[in-house]
Amino acid sequence: MTNLILATDSYKHSHFRQYPPETRAISAYVEARANDFADEVLFMGLQPFLIDRLARPITMGDIDEAEAICAAHGVPFNRAGWEIILNDHAGFLPITIRALPEGMIVPTGVPMVQVETTDPRLPWLATFIETALLRAIWYPTTVATISRQCRLIIAAGLEKTGEDPAGQLPFKLHDFGARGVSSGESAGLGGMAHLVNFMGTDTMEALLAARRYYGADMAGFSIPAAEHSTMTSWGREREQDAYANMLDAFDGVVAVVSDSYDLDAAITGIWGGALREKVLARDGTLVVRPDSGDPVETPVRVIRMLWDAFGGAVNAKGYRVLDPHVRVIQGDGMTPATIARLIDRLIAEGFAIDNIAFGMGGGLLQQVNRDTLRFAMKANAMRDDTGVWRDVVKAPATDPTKASKAGRQAVVRRDGRLNIARAENVTDADNLLIPVWRNGTMLVRHSFDQLRARAA
Repeated sequence: MTNLILATDSYKHSHFRQYPPETRAISAYVEARANDFADEVLFMGLQPFLIDRLARPITMGDIDEAEAICAAHGVPFNRAGWEIILNDHAGFLPITIRALPEGMIVPTGVPMVQVETTDPRLPWLATFIETALLRAIWYPTTVATISRQCRLIIAAGLEKTGEDPAGQLPFKLHDFGARGVSSGESAGLGGMAHLVNFMGTDTMEALLAARRYYGADMAGFSIPAAEHSTMTSWGREREQDAYANMLDAFDGVVAVVSDSYDLDAAITGIWGGALREKVLARDGTLVVRPDSGDPVETPVRVIRMLWDAFGGAVNAKGYRVLDPHVRVIQGDGMTPATIARLIDRLIAEGFAIDNIAFGMGGGLLQQVNRDTLRFAMKANAMRDDTGVWRDVVKAPATDPTKASKAGRQAVVRRDGRLNIARAENVTDADNLLIPVWRNGTMLVRHSFDQLRARAA
């Protein structure tokens, strides 16, 4: 799927004939509209699009392929326009892209990206790339926003109950979503988006994406961990041997799924019974993982049983912290809402959030869509043959929330908050929408450390 000419909706191939004849340039912007999920979003994902898609020039082969497909498909094809791009622009789209810095926290309704065409013969290009550009941004931004919501919830729990919230927070939410997404590309982009907020992941494509697109040497970390197949292959009668093998095979932190048969019996009879001294003698931490049952009450019960078996200490804030040889991770059924409920229950029981880590899979990387944050890309201005920019705007009476912004946009910081303004009323120095791409050249390249610093 590398032909940029075909990375669009079919009907957009007819748009070059639809703009007014005096049109010389089009401006269009991308925003997350007001929605019920989040009031602000963590913007990211543009840089991979620039590197993978726009930095690859179109070829005559791309044009020939697209023409053949459009002809058979029943839509017009603007061969003359694409040959202008090939011959006069070396195959690179003649557009300028302005964007906020990636990693920035952006209120809904504030544009993150604005595209403007630069060749007066090709004004239709701005909206032609809507499909590919919007898709590149909405998905990682939505995942990063969900991950950030979890971060805020967990951080509040750690601040209330723990003595080292800053040290613990980066590893409190672990990504297990690789198997639950629709593609390896989704695993890479979504998993990378999560790593802007946290440093725990089992999605290895995310590591590659963070390295390729943002220069991260190593963006995330994991530990040895069991799954049901490695435990149940020993047979029920040798469950204790399977657990003991995990303690012998690995040093440091190791996670063991413990509900293959009877979770309560595994904790009281094996971890807190037959293997208790072995656990306490290790130079490391056993992380017990329940994987079934109520996603809130089950881990609370597990922590209570581990406290009874291993004890611990009451910290300076008055909350119970398990012996450092044992901890819990809950990955089944976790969402921002259930994480919040689980944290509230643990606090009510007098347990610090130090005792638990959280995991998310499909709920983090897959159970999202463009409407989660109501992403949209809309044309907002047209330059005519006299050089004058004229407003382009929609205002549907049937749904005022879908009204678009008129005129080229700027984003400015006022009283510590991002606000929108008309571009002609703002100097370039004050406009946070800065040029990042122009006519085939990347003008700004962000590092992963920069994204993390802005998001934090």
